[in-house]
Amino acid sequence: MKNYIQSPLPFQGQKRRFLSEFKAALNGFKSAPLFVDLFGGSGLLSHTVKQLYPNATVIYNDFDDYHLRLANIERTNVLLAQFRIILADELPDKVISKEGKAAILKAIQAEEKQTGYIDYITISSSLLFSMNYATTYDDMAKQTMYNCVRKNDYEDARDYLQGVEIVKQDYRELFERYKHIDGVVFLVDPPYLSTDCTTYSSYWRLGNYLDVLTVLKGTSYFYFTSNKSSILEFTDWVERNLGAENPFKGAVKKEVAARMNHNAGYTDIMLYKKN
Repeated sequence: MKNYIQSPLPFQGQKRRFLSEFKAALNGFKSAPLFVDLFGGSGLLSHTVKQLYPNATVIYNDFDDYHLRLANIERTNVLLAQFRIILADELPDKVISKEGKAAILKAIQAEEKQTGYIDYITISSSLLFSMNYATTYDDMAKQTMYNCVRKNDYEDARDYLQGVEIVKQDYRELFERYKHIDGVVFLVDPPYLSTDCTTYSSYWRLGNYLDVLTVLKGTSYFYFTSNKSSILEFTDWVERNLGAENPFKGAVKKEVAARMNHNAGYTDIMLYKKN
């Protein structure tokens, strides 16, 4: 089983910057029999846990169907190969001509009609401006395209989730199912508040983010957020002014600087606690 240091396919919010800190922190959870990844995302956290603790049970909540994207890598590579031919005379990293865009969209339509599946998020990374993603044909058609098509094929990644149990259900139902098991550790990486959640399959409001905090009470967990969310400031204020229990009290905090471009950045935050 290959040890991946980032997810095999593009995914908004994957935790590759935190892998070293995450692995170091996992040393304190060697005896845990079960890890439940409530917001599985790209599966990188689940993959990493399974690599370190192959005998542990790892539950990966693939609410965004990332495993389907992995299963269709060969088809995605075929489509990207067509893009390279279509754009052979276009300038790299520049806006694609109207003719080129029309040919790209035609290729996408033909592939979707033939196979019934297009990994729009992955092809977005080769056709749209950095950090922009489309999830449907209509999304793709209305955006300006750039000739930043990946030069090489994506590698086969069928072993990426080897040994991991894949489920798809509401995180609250998953939590209720496993919360009473001794030694369970919850991996909690919800879409970040106040950040772009375009590629996620559901829309998140403030109440949704706050609801997630209930799974931290009395449990062992890893929780991920950023300084843009202000969640930590909020829970600290509630504790000081309203006397409510702070779910992060006693947790270890680690921070990693992240950059979106040359003049914009933020801080990723990981908190973990062993109950």
